[in-house]
Amino acid sequence: MQHHHRRYNPEEDERKRNERYLLMTQTPVKKLVLKMSGPTIISMLVTSLYNIIDAAFVGHISTEATAAVGVSFAYMTFINAFGFFFGHGSGNFISQALGARNYSDAEKMAATGFLSPFIFGAIAGILGLIFLTPLSRAIGATPDIISQSNDYLFYILIGTPFMMSALTLNNQLRLQGNARYAMIGITSGAVLNIILDAILIYGFEMGVTGASLATLISQFISWIILLIGTRMKGNVHIKLKNFSPTLEHYKQILDGGLPSLCRQALACISTICLNHSAAIYATQGHEAATIAAFSIVSRCMMFAFSIVLGIGQGFQPICGFNYGAKLYARVRESYTFTISIMTVFLLFSAILGFIFAPNIISFFRNEDPELIAIGTRVLRWQCVSFPLIGLSTATNMLLQNLRKTVPATILSMCRQGIFFLPILYIAPLFLGLQGVEMTQAIADVFTFMLAIPMAVKVYKTMSQ
Repeated sequence: MQHHHRRYNPEEDERKRNERYLLMTQTPVKKLVLKMSGPTIISMLVTSLYNIIDAAFVGHISTEATAAVGVSFAYMTFINAFGFFFGHGSGNFISQALGARNYSDAEKMAATGFLSPFIFGAIAGILGLIFLTPLSRAIGATPDIISQSNDYLFYILIGTPFMMSALTLNNQLRLQGNARYAMIGITSGAVLNIILDAILIYGFEMGVTGASLATLISQFISWIILLIGTRMKGNVHIKLKNFSPTLEHYKQILDGGLPSLCRQALACISTICLNHSAAIYATQGHEAATIAAFSIVSRCMMFAFSIVLGIGQGFQPICGFNYGAKLYARVRESYTFTISIMTVFLLFSAILGFIFAPNIISFFRNEDPELIAIGTRVLRWQCVSFPLIGLSTATNMLLQNLRKTVPATILSMCRQGIFFLPILYIAPLFLGLQGVEMTQAIADVFTFMLAIPMAVKVYKTMSQ
């Protein structure tokens, strides 16, 4: 133990924390947003690039394999939901505590925020393994893809506690203003995943099981790297003795994390409903191709959206720190700048996506003309409304960071829930499969319309 105490230097830690405080509260805002979002954009991009490459690898196995992994994506969204819930809930608290220079509260929250998803993830993974086939059916696996869906889910379920708590660590590090370590942890896992995909799917001819095992190994390595990152100087160290699962701590996590949980949980539910709708309205015999087409488009949109999320995640710690330090003008300026760069990027992506839709879809699976035709239509519909997402995303992140839990939660539930689910039910009754294809675009328009008055209101409150 002596050795450990000699290495730990409180003065050095204090100096690093003061440097971080000055960086967050005095650097010109536009420069700071770009500086902070650089590493988060890279980590989001690499993660979704891994999703794209994973889908492309699996796409070369068969249409059924693509559909099976697409269906299993709903369970991955469940892992994300709780990883982000604990990560944003504890991370937002930590960033405001650091802004107010309250370090002991930050340390207790870090330990509680990290261990809770690990325990919860272990329980979820064990239950999933016990009820594997019913789980596959529930998330939308049709009889022709159920065995491949089970194969893919097996290792993902084993990795659940590591994946969930790694996401939490990533968000805690990022919201402390240390996006670089967060980026290293997440990107190293994603790069390793791509390499292992190639080795296990092709080298060992393990098919879908190989893709799943690659994910488990790389996510575990990523978890270890992130855990080491919390030991670096200036970061809030995670110590088991600080684990304090009190009602007050969970209330704080709920306040800061509920919007993320609702957004991701609804993304999970809407993915399941979309899988079921795609199978119901597909032309006879093309169910797997239709499910696969929707799953490919959702990964493409996630790839573009990951850059938007990266910009927003760069904005969040700036917002938290400056709000905690009562520097409201800096919060306002960073918010408007964030919206403008998000919107410009989204407009550019939408134009490219619309023009090159058939090429993008056939990159994943060019042997199935029905899949390419459906995928092209779905992608083009989504590109139509894509530029509107910037305002609603930035506003949602602002409300969440200011701990305005109710409006943040409502807004976060719109795009893939409050508007999405009723439209997904109603539109296909009149338009068949085309109704399913248009659902996301219509939901985005409604979400944008709701975000405008919320944005105006919260902006005014910070002008006083």
